[in-house]
Amino acid sequence: MTDILTLERTLLGAIAAAADEAALEAVRVSALGKKGSVSELLKTLGSMTPEERREKGPLINGLRDRVNAAIAARKAELEEAALAARLAAERVDVTLPLQEGPQTRGRIHPISQVIDELTAIFADMGFSIAEGPDIETDFYNFTALNFPPGHPAREMHDTFFLPPDEKGERKVLRTHTSPVQIRTMLGQKPPIRVITPGRTYRCDSDQTHTPMFHQVEGLVIDKSSHIGHLKWILEEFCKAFFEVDQVKMRFRPSFFPFTEPSAEVDIQCSRKGGEIRFGEGDDWLEILGCGMVHPNVLRNCGLDPDEYQGFAWGMGIDRIAMLKYGMPDLRPFFEADVRWLSHYGFRPLDLPTLAGGLSA
Repeated sequence: MTDILTLERTLLGAIAAAADEAALEAVRVSALGKKGSVSELLKTLGSMTPEERREKGPLINGLRDRVNAAIAARKAELEEAALAARLAAERVDVTLPLQEGPQTRGRIHPISQVIDELTAIFADMGFSIAEGPDIETDFYNFTALNFPPGHPAREMHDTFFLPPDEKGERKVLRTHTSPVQIRTMLGQKPPIRVITPGRTYRCDSDQTHTPMFHQVEGLVIDKSSHIGHLKWILEEFCKAFFEVDQVKMRFRPSFFPFTEPSAEVDIQCSRKGGEIRFGEGDDWLEILGCGMVHPNVLRNCGLDPDEYQGFAWGMGIDRIAMLKYGMPDLRPFFEADVRWLSHYGFRPLDLPTLAGGLSA
């Protein structure tokens, strides 16, 4: 009896002192393993007399059960302590800001953003978008638009001509998006209300010109449109795009082969402090060209100028983006500099709407 109690105290002390699961397993093997101390006592039961077995059997079996229970309890304690240590080591400070992921680091190019702004404004006025190929024939790019033979715009120093094909015809990289207007008038009957944003190409390069740039043109063809409608559309566009309450515009006589009469449009602005602000000041800035569609252009598209009339306008998307968002040089638009795009670009979900604000 004394030996069993002494063994129990020794084993329970060893179990309580086990610092980890490996040490606890060593104690278990020494006590309950095949040759463990408790297992050896259990083996002696077979050689005892019935009286001795009745006396010592419950003591030895009780020892085994208490040792098993102590081992299980200590194992649970060690597992809980290990879990607590792991949680402490792998703890995340939820008060820290989240790392910005690629979906939020990405930026929309200002040109794409401005095209979306233009689309939102003119869609609200009832315009649809028309598109056409970048490579055009002489007919769509020049002839149908009333450019006479020998016109300076046809010269090599202005236009990118492609090598002649098997028929000797030379296609061009379109110098404006006006060919889309021709394709629209040839492809559908009036009334027509479209804008034509897209890439255009001219042989020019400096701080405000690049060989490839973006342009948007508008076209209205019906039986009753007049220059007063044109003026209202342009005023409403400028107020919405530059996000000002009022604008003052002036129309200066000009010449374009495809419109008659033609005009250059200036918008009132202030240049104080080296910053351009619209809707205030006493200065003027040219922003676009416009006019009534020339009767010859209507005839070239199979429309009777005695029945139909219309107006058109065009402006550089890159240029109005520079004016609105304060970009001093056009060339970085096309240099693919991530630093520039990170500064001037727009977040992917900043979708322009007239209700929520174009550049909110």
